[in-house]
Amino acid sequence: METINLSPPTVKAAASAKEDLQFKITVAGGVFLLVFVAGYLLQAAPPHDKYGYLIGRDFVNTWMGARAALSGHIDQLFHLQVYMQHLVATFGPMVPHNWSYPPSLLLFIWPLGFLPYIAACALWSVTGMAAYVGSAAAVDRSWRYLAFVAVTPAIGINLFCGQNGFFTAALLILVFRYWDERPIVAGLILGAMLYKPHLVVLFPLALALSGRWRVIAAAGVSALTLAGLTALIFGHDIWSEYFRLVVPVQQAVMRYGTGFLTMMPTGFMQARMLGAGYWLAWLVQIPFTLLALAALVWTFVKRRDPVLSYAVLITASFVVTPYAFDYDMVVFGWLVAMLWTRFEAPWDRRLLLAVWTLPVAMLFYGEWYVPLAAPLMALFLLRLVSLLRGEKIELPAAQTA
Repeated sequence: METINLSPPTVKAAASAKEDLQFKITVAGGVFLLVFVAGYLLQAAPPHDKYGYLIGRDFVNTWMGARAALSGHIDQLFHLQVYMQHLVATFGPMVPHNWSYPPSLLLFIWPLGFLPYIAACALWSVTGMAAYVGSAAAVDRSWRYLAFVAVTPAIGINLFCGQNGFFTAALLILVFRYWDERPIVAGLILGAMLYKPHLVVLFPLALALSGRWRVIAAAGVSALTLAGLTALIFGHDIWSEYFRLVVPVQQAVMRYGTGFLTMMPTGFMQARMLGAGYWLAWLVQIPFTLLALAALVWTFVKRRDPVLSYAVLITASFVVTPYAFDYDMVVFGWLVAMLWTRFEAPWDRRLLLAVWTLPVAMLFYGEWYVPLAAPLMALFLLRLVSLLRGEKIELPAAQTA
């Protein structure tokens, strides 16, 4: 019997055009990353890059943390002057660094201390990239999707900075993958985000509104267990010392730091980039925070499309906070890949591409003192809410058991 194809030619043509565009963007993203990474490494004089920084830049904090964990001298990390003295003794004169992470991170990074700096940095980068792409594959294994995920421009920024954005993205992706199917697993994974709690500050509210109580409980157990293990292994006073010595330094960075403002897509930091004082910058941040809260509450008071809802949660988590970096935005590479088929209009796809390229593009905006990053994130959040408002698909009942 002859098979009759009922798909309208215009629908098939539109789908084909969208796939062709995605493929072209994937190729362009891959070429950019290859040229970016190769150009950076070829001009380096290991262990330093051509700018005089250590290759991997911020990875030096991770490596020094691992070394301190192995030696048992955690106090070297928390005392700013002592920390800089050890950095200079190890690497020679260098720009100031400070340890900023909650000490639970030490539970995961200590093996890196067995390796020389460059080898540890390479392992960190390769393992992080594998974790990120592997987590995305747990959601969808189609080659177009995974290729698109693997060439997001934020990867270049993350590699350049030697940061943990790969691992942050992997954890956030896996929370989405399992929070309905295996809520205990999702909660245990979410608890590991204790090392960057400011990026998941909205998760308890979203989970409570959607009735995912098992995820909340498991996340609490996970976070408390990690905190307890950290104190057991590294000393009972490690958390009190962290809050006494490290948190004030981070507060001072928020108030007075200047060298990284172009890397932060928040209303607060964009205002500071333009010269606003501390309290004026907070006044600028308030509307962004209120928008994020309103969008989150509206989205999660009832069960809606899962992908769009999670996109609202991730985006709102970056809009609500005054403190976030472009290297934390690796997760948006995955989000854009997930949303590519949802955004139909040409201007919608331009918005997706703007978010996809933002971790790199905002550096150029910042050089020209153009504060586009925070408004773009807010616009993206509003568009997600708009798509949810028009969503007509009947979804299954919430799995709250």
